[in-house]
Amino acid sequence: MHDIRFIREHPEAFDTALKRRHLSPAESTQFSSSNLISIDERRRAIIRVNEGALARRNAASKEVGDAKRKGDETTAQKLMAEVADLKETISRTDQEQKDVQKELDDLLARIPNLPADDVPDGKDARDNVERHHFGAKREYAFAPKQHFDLGEALSQMDFEAAAKLSGARFVVLKKGLARLERALGQFFLDVHTSEPHNYTEVDPPLAVSADAMFGTAQMPKFADDQFWTRREWPSHKEVNYFLFQAYNQGRKLEDLFELREFSGAIVPQLKESAAQSLNDFLSANRLGLIPTAEVPLTNLVRESILDEAQLPLRYTACTPCFRAEAGAAGKDTRGMIRQHQFTKVELVSVTAPEQSKDEHERMLACAEEVLKRLDLHYRVVTLCAGDMGFAAQKTYDIEVWLPGQNMYREISSCSNCGEFQARRMDARYRTKEGRNVRHVHTLNGSGVAVGRALIAVMETYQQDGGSIAVPEALAPYMGGITKIERS
Repeated sequence: MHDIRFIREHPEAFDTALKRRHLSPAESTQFSSSNLISIDERRRAIIRVNEGALARRNAASKEVGDAKRKGDETTAQKLMAEVADLKETISRTDQEQKDVQKELDDLLARIPNLPADDVPDGKDARDNVERHHFGAKREYAFAPKQHFDLGEALSQMDFEAAAKLSGARFVVLKKGLARLERALGQFFLDVHTSEPHNYTEVDPPLAVSADAMFGTAQMPKFADDQFWTRREWPSHKEVNYFLFQAYNQGRKLEDLFELREFSGAIVPQLKESAAQSLNDFLSANRLGLIPTAEVPLTNLVRESILDEAQLPLRYTACTPCFRAEAGAAGKDTRGMIRQHQFTKVELVSVTAPEQSKDEHERMLACAEEVLKRLDLHYRVVTLCAGDMGFAAQKTYDIEVWLPGQNMYREISSCSNCGEFQARRMDARYRTKEGRNVRHVHTLNGSGVAVGRALIAVMETYQQDGGSIAVPEALAPYMGGITKIERS
């Protein structure tokens, strides 16, 4: 989230950096420094009126006492009337200040992070810049197959059974492939928690609050991409309480309901505005299934002030992840590339601002290491300004080569978010001198996506006839299994 003070002090720099994001014309207008500053000026003007009214009310109240002591009832009555008017002004400006502050905060919450100066310009993935690569494309004496053809032929990857259970974009893994996926997650964790990576393993909740989602910027922009659940479903008593509160606030019952005809019967229905209010009332108790362990791991430092000596903090977790993929209709409809549920090992770092650039390079190296040990061919690209994620200041993507698809696919994305997420979470640290409190910098990356690593291993290590050789690095996790084949 952006600091309005920075925008006021550096309007041209803010607009220039934001322009590199290639926003829509409507967003560019809404998010311009001139619009934001004009809203902030309204807020500051209201504050000045409010503070002036408070000061005058306090002075006038004292003058009332002085006038009464002098027996000047006429003056006292005038002053009391002035105090009453000032109370109304204070009450009105208090509400106006809250309204305009919300307007400003809502806008600031929807503005993406500004790209770092060394991020390449560009609009989409075609403008990303290759940084380096590891290994080379393997040669096969046969036409390599895609992972879903391999898995289905082995009878160990079942999309039809998953569809019966949960619908599209789910999979059931069995036997050797199920064990191979488990082995990959365990292998990644063991590498990242040992020397020299030294990440702290965490087993976090898989359901988090909307506040936690907001902190890492899944909310409000990507609310439709999340799966939502509840701590508990509301009772009729709670719904009636909402209606009672609405009625007590001066809203007549006819303002809440309208009559509609269903199947020949006339029944009362909540009006759209009341239904929205009720939805807001009920949504306050909801939890979101994590789209990545980045959310709970980064939020471990929310609303806290750390000591600089504690930094950097490094966390890792292997968790199921859940994404509704609302914006991905028609993409990768076959196979495991884009699933509603998938497993991923996440890396999160919390650093002082001066450390974050070096930590970004370190995180990338950690993510690369597990792929090197699996001897998978990949390339690293620096994302252009127009292709980065909402919260990112700079991002490296690792794209693994899939022989069956004959293309590179993302398997890890490592981002430095600067203080963008920390401002949303109010995560800070106290400098060594103890004189200043500053926002931390947060970084996150995949170390790596387990499902996509499974795909890469299957397609890379496939044998003529459809079996899959187990990479040497995974041998300790596979209980003596060296090849996955149909049994």
